[in-house]
Amino acid sequence: MAGFQLIIFDCDGVLVDSEIIAAEVEAALLTEAGYTISVEEMGARFAGMTWQNILFQVEKEASIPLSASLLDKSEKLLDIKLEQDVKAIAGVESAVARLDMKRCICSNSSGKRLDMMLGKTGLKKLFAPHIFSAKDLGADRVKPKPDIFLHGAKQMGVSPDQVIVVEDSVHGVHAARAAGMRVIGFTGASHTYATHADRLTDAGAETVIARMFDLPGVVAAMAEWEGVL
Repeated sequence: MAGFQLIIFDCDGVLVDSEIIAAEVEAALLTEAGYTISVEEMGARFAGMTWQNILFQVEKEASIPLSASLLDKSEKLLDIKLEQDVKAIAGVESAVARLDMKRCICSNSSGKRLDMMLGKTGLKKLFAPHIFSAKDLGADRVKPKPDIFLHGAKQMGVSPDQVIVVEDSVHGVHAARAAGMRVIGFTGASHTYATHADRLTDAGAETVIARMFDLPGVVAAMAEWEGVL
């Protein structure tokens, strides 16, 4: 059958405008700990990564011992800020309504946080119960590993080569490509930066959009391109 059978959405920075909130919280904590970093740099370098992996990376490159308490501190602060401020990306509901295929969410966020964010923004009804967290698979199986995308496709009964993924992060694009899936990059959230689209393309996204309004048309066009049979 021609065309895609499943579209997988990342959540943070694709469905909900949460990456900017995370970047603000995490940049402040790292700067306070002695690793000065801007909110924009957080988004450019670490969007899509778990906080634990961000801390590992910072320790490795800067030789700054970071307290284990930062793990819990960030999670608590971020949950508070997200519950207060997170909003849906403009146009998500309309775009999803125009897509005639199976859909699910595959995210590095915890199941609890996904439930909160999707519930607050009113998007949960569009995807439940097909909402999958990489952390449920194991701490060592988060993006940029492909595990969560392969898990989502398996749960939805679709072969990876008939899946299209919408991702806002380089790490997420790498994960989707490693899973054998095609990717649309998204730069419409508040954490976007000057070279965002170029970096997503370099990572393997076939095209990049900045508005959810454009998603259905791009999916339809990509289904006609070589690679989907």
